[in-house]
Amino acid sequence: MTAENKKIPIRQRRLNNVPTEWVAGDTIIWDVIVPDYPATDGWTLKYILKAKTAHIDAITASADGADYTVTISASASSAYASGEYHYKAYVVKGSERFTVDNGKITIKKDFDDSGNYDDRTHAKIVVDAIEAVIEGRATKDQESYSIAGRSLERTPIPELLVLRDRYKAEVVREDRADRIRRGLGHSGRIKTRFGGLT
Repeated sequence: MTAENKKIPIRQRRLNNVPTEWVAGDTIIWDVIVPDYPATDGWTLKYILKAKTAHIDAITASADGADYTVTISASASSAYASGEYHYKAYVVKGSERFTVDNGKITIKKDFDDSGNYDDRTHAKIVVDAIEAVIEGRATKDQESYSIAGRSLERTPIPELLVLRDRYKAEVVREDRADRIRRGLGHSGRIKTRFGGLT
């Protein structure tokens, strides 16, 4: 492999997935293999996470031989605000820096925190807000909820109906994925073919 090729970040080089769901207050650990940028060659792996109203300072992975281990302590994660974040992973060595991965993760509120608990996904929150606006019972927060730069209260009803259906479909997909993850199968329609009697 030439030096020039080595500088091209390829998504497939990340052989271990970042957990897509974190719980604030939990210890979070994952291992990462970046063959073209091994820790033994002096590279350091870092993660940056940003949301609309929050960000998480750089998380630095520890070297594990040529590979890396990311460990976030329970005390550190307890300070994370819940929500959906975009992350980027990059390796650095001296003045060199290369992005090696990016994606999304969801941070859920610590269940032990005082106060109420809202475990709705983004899609479910949007569906509830749209339906409340359509039915004329929306709170100020729901009315001011913005999609594509426009608040729900300023969105015509026909467009709200289209948005509601789109996000409802997303809620169904999330529910099915959650049931499969928990080993419950999915609750979609099951088609059965009956043969003739003999």
